[in-house]
Amino acid sequence: MRPAALVAASVLALSLSSITPAQAAAPVGPTPVPVKPRPAGRYIVTLAAPPIAAYRGGVDGIPATAPTSGGKVDVSDSDAVRYRRHLTDEHRALAESVGARIKRDYSVVSNGFTADLSAVQSAALAKTPGVLSVTPDTLNKVADDKNSQDFLGLSGRRGLWAALGGTENAGRGVVIGDIDTGIWPESPSLAAASLGTAPPTAKDPYRPYRKGDSIVMRKADGGTFIGTCQAGEEFTVGACNSKLISARYFSEGWLALVPPERRADYVSPRDGEGHGTHTASTAAGNSGVDVTVEGRHLGRISGVAPAARIAVYKAFWTGKSASDNGAVSSDIIAAIDQAVADGVDVLNYSAGSIVETGLDSPVQTAFRTAAAAGVFVATAAGNAGPDASTLDNTAPWTTTVAASTLAPYEATARLGNGETFVGGSTTVQSVLGPRPLVLAEKVKSDAASTRDAALCMDGTLDPAKVVGTIVVCDRGVNPRVDKSQEVKRAGGVGMILVNLSDLDTSGDLHAVPTVHLNTPAATAVRAYASSPEAQASLVPGGSSGQPYPQIAPFSSRGPSVRNHGDLLKPDIAAPGVGVLAAVAPASHLGHDFDFESGTSMATPHVAGLAALYLAKHPKWSPMALKSAMMTTASATKTASGAKNTDVFAQGAGEVEPAGMFEPGLIYDSGEKDWLAYLVGLGVDTGRQVKAVDPSDLNYPSIAIGQMVGSQTVTRTVTAVAPGAYHASVSVPGVKATVSPSVLHFSKAGQKATFTVTFRLTTGHSGETVTGSLTWRHGRTAVRSPIALTPWSVIAPATVSGPAGSGSVSFDVTPGSNWFAPATRGPVAGTPVHGTVSNSSPEQYFEVTAPEGTEAGQFVVTPNNPEAKLSLLVAYEPGDGQMPYIVGDWALDSKRPLVSLPNMKAGTYQVIVLTLGRQPQLGDMSFSLQANLIGPDSDPTGGTFTVTPEHAATHPGVPVTMTASWKDVPSDRPVTAYIGYPNAAGTLVTIG
Repeated sequence: MRPAALVAASVLALSLSSITPAQAAAPVGPTPVPVKPRPAGRYIVTLAAPPIAAYRGGVDGIPATAPTSGGKVDVSDSDAVRYRRHLTDEHRALAESVGARIKRDYSVVSNGFTADLSAVQSAALAKTPGVLSVTPDTLNKVADDKNSQDFLGLSGRRGLWAALGGTENAGRGVVIGDIDTGIWPESPSLAAASLGTAPPTAKDPYRPYRKGDSIVMRKADGGTFIGTCQAGEEFTVGACNSKLISARYFSEGWLALVPPERRADYVSPRDGEGHGTHTASTAAGNSGVDVTVEGRHLGRISGVAPAARIAVYKAFWTGKSASDNGAVSSDIIAAIDQAVADGVDVLNYSAGSIVETGLDSPVQTAFRTAAAAGVFVATAAGNAGPDASTLDNTAPWTTTVAASTLAPYEATARLGNGETFVGGSTTVQSVLGPRPLVLAEKVKSDAASTRDAALCMDGTLDPAKVVGTIVVCDRGVNPRVDKSQEVKRAGGVGMILVNLSDLDTSGDLHAVPTVHLNTPAATAVRAYASSPEAQASLVPGGSSGQPYPQIAPFSSRGPSVRNHGDLLKPDIAAPGVGVLAAVAPASHLGHDFDFESGTSMATPHVAGLAALYLAKHPKWSPMALKSAMMTTASATKTASGAKNTDVFAQGAGEVEPAGMFEPGLIYDSGEKDWLAYLVGLGVDTGRQVKAVDPSDLNYPSIAIGQMVGSQTVTRTVTAVAPGAYHASVSVPGVKATVSPSVLHFSKAGQKATFTVTFRLTTGHSGETVTGSLTWRHGRTAVRSPIALTPWSVIAPATVSGPAGSGSVSFDVTPGSNWFAPATRGPVAGTPVHGTVSNSSPEQYFEVTAPEGTEAGQFVVTPNNPEAKLSLLVAYEPGDGQMPYIVGDWALDSKRPLVSLPNMKAGTYQVIVLTLGRQPQLGDMSFSLQANLIGPDSDPTGGTFTVTPEHAATHPGVPVTMTASWKDVPSDRPVTAYIGYPNAAGTLVTIG
C-alpha cells in the first residue's frame, strides 16, 4: 500500500510531456472477463498481538509470559500454556470467520497460523483488525559450515591466528566485557592459571594479578583494567582466574521488581541461564577445547580471540516465570557505566528490545558514551526476521550484527522404501537401524490427544507401542530437546524431527539419535511412516548441499525506522546459527557445551574480532575498527547460491577477518559527529551542536531515506595504506558521480574529503535501490554499500472532482529544475455487469493490462444504492506463484474503487464481493469498469488539461497544480491521469 501523500514517477515518462489528449487515439481498454475462482494457496497469517515470547500482559487473567532481553521463554509455564490457548482460540475464530481451516498454529515467537486461502479469504483476513500480515508461504532454506573459527579463517597454518603470532597472541592485552546473564566459571573454555599477587614482568606485561580486592591488568593500549571478582550466591572471589579477570553483577532494579519466591537465578555473577557463558566463550574462550557431550565427540572449539581476557557484567536475570526474565534498564546502564570505569576495550551486548529503541534511550545513550570513551560496542540486530524494519540496536556508535549460517552438523534418514533425506544432527554417531518407523500420534497413550502426541509432548507416548522404534515427532510448541526426552522415556531408540512448514533445522543435543528434517522431506517421511510396515535407519554423514553463508531467516532486517532510512542497519553479518560454545550445565541438562542460534551468537564473533584488531592496533577508534570490518566484508549468498544483494539483511556483508586488517581507507567519526547526526534527525540531545543532514554522517555505508530528485553526500576517509585510490560506483536507475574520483595519499594518516551526487534517472520513484561505492588501490578494495529511496516528485496518488466539468488543485514537490507534467485521458472502460448474492457472495473477473499500461482504476457501481459491495484487485505474477493484492482493498460500499497510479502490464484478478450478509436485498447486480491508462488510451470525450503545463522550478519547493476538465460524460466513472518523471503520477477521479 502506498502512502496516500506520496506517489512515484519516472524519467521514462518524460516522453509523456509531448502527448496531449488530442493525440491519444482511443481504444476503450480491456474488458473484464468473468472467470472461475483461483485455487487456494498456502499463506502465513500473522496477528498483531504478541506471541508468548513477547507477551507482556494485557489479557484479563493472564500475566505476562515474555522474557526481557537475554532471557529465554518458558513455554511450559502455566501462564504461557494459558496464553497459548488464548492465542490458538483466536486463530480458530479468525480462520472460521472466512471459512478457512488452520494447517499449523504458531504462538511462541510468532503469533499466527498457516492455512490454504483463496484471494478473497486472504484479503478479508488482511483487512481484519488485529491481523498484522497475510503473506504467501514461500520456500526458504538454511545453509551450510560447522566450526565458526574454521569458517572465518582464523585457524590453521595460514589462518589469521597464525598471522598474528598464534593463539597465545590473538587478542593479547585486550579485555572484552560481556553484559549478559553471567558466567559459569568452571567451564573448560575458561580454564586458566590462578591469579597471583606479583606484578607482571617485561616478558609478560599483560598478565593480570590481584591487588587487594581488585584484579589489575595492563592493556595493549597502555591503559589499565581494574576489575573485581564479586562474591555472591555460589560464587567466590576465587572463581576468577587469568582468563576470567572480573565478574560483577547488577541486580538492584531486578531484585526490586521480582520477589525471592519468583527468582530462579543465582544472586551473583554465576550464570543461571547459560546465555552469557555462551556469548563470552564465543568471543574469547580458550583455544582448542575438546568437546564431548554424553559420549559424542564434537571436535575442538575456540573463542574468536583466545588470548583476550573476559570481564563479566551480569545484568540479565532468570525468574521462575518467563515474565520475570531479563534486565531492567537501570541495571544495564549500571553495567555499562562500570565496564567503562573498569577499562574494558570491547563490550558485547547480545540483547535488545522487541521493538526498535530510540537513539536517545538511556541504554543507547550509555553506549554512545562508552563508544566516545573508546570502547567498541557490538550489539545484536535481533531475531524478529525476516520481516522488514524489525531490528534493534540501530545507533551509529554501535556495530549492529546480523546472523549468518554455518555448515550444519548433518546425518541421513534412510527409509525402508530406499529414499534418503539429509537433516540436522549431532547425535547420530553410528548407524541405527533399520528399526520400525512410527508416527508419534499412532503410538500415543490412551489419555493423550492426537495433536499433543504428534508433538511428542511429555507423557503422550505409550511405551508398549514405542519400545525399539524410531519415532516421527512434529516440530512446534514444546522445546525440541523435550521431544527426544519423551521418545527416550517411552523406550524409543531414535527420532526424526519434522518441520511442518519451511523452517530451519537444528543440531540439538537430543536424548536419542535424531535427524531433523525440513519440508518437503518432512512431508515425505510423515507420509511413509503412516504405513504399518515402515522402517528407517539413521546414518552418520550426508550433505544437504546448501550454499553458505546465508542470512538466517530469523535475523532481523532493516531499514531502520528510527534513523528514517538515512543510516543502513544492520552493519555486518557473522555466524549465528548452530554455534557450539560453553553453557551453564545447570540449565542445559548437565551439558558443558551446547548449540545455540541467534544474533546473540553472531555478536560475540564481531566482539572477538574487535579484540584481535585492538591487540594489533590498540589506539584505533571504535568507528575506524567498524569501518575496517565493513569495507572489507563480502556478500552472503541466497538459497540458490547467488550473490545476496539485500543490504537490509546483511549490511555490508559477511565479516572477513583476514581482509579487515588491510582496509586501505577508513571512515571515522566521534561523539560530536553523532550528536550532530541526532540533531539532524530532530532528536533533542541537550547539547549545543549544529545539525548535519543524517546522510552526511561519516559512515562506511551510504543511505538516503527520501531522495527528492538528486542529493549529494559527503564523506572523509583516512588512509591506512598510501597510494592512489580510484572510485567506482553503481546504483541501478540512479546516476552517481564521485568527486574527486581519484584520491592521492602520500602517507598513512592523511585525510581526504569527497562527495557523491546521486540523481534519479530510470529508477522508479519511491522504490528503494541498492548498490555500492568502491575505492580501489592495487588489490585493495574499500567497499561501501548504498541504499537509496529516490523520488522524482512528491505528489498525491489520487485526487477527485465533480462529474461533467470541474477542477481540482493540489501541491507537488519536484526534484528537478524543470517540471513538465503530461496528461492522459479522460478514460472510461466498457462496463461489465455481474451479480452477487448472500448465497453466492463473490464474482471473479480477469483483466489483462496491455504493454504500456501506466495507471488504472477499477470501479464497481451497484445498481441498487442500498447494496454494500467491496472490491479486491490482485496481480498474477505467473510461474505458478500466488496472486498478491495490489492497491487498497476497496471497502466503500457505495462505489468501491481501487486506484493503481503506478500499474504494470499483466493479468489482474478482480473480485467483487458482498460486504457482509444483506438478506433483505437478494441478488445484487453491479457494473465493473477497468479504466486503464497508457499510450493508446482512448479519451472518452471532453477535455482534460493541467496547469502549469511546464515551469522552471526549484528542487524541493512545492508547486501548486490545477487539473481541469470540461464536458466529460457523466453516465459512468471517468479517470484521467497526470504523468510525472519516472513512471507514475496522479490519478484524477471524475464524478
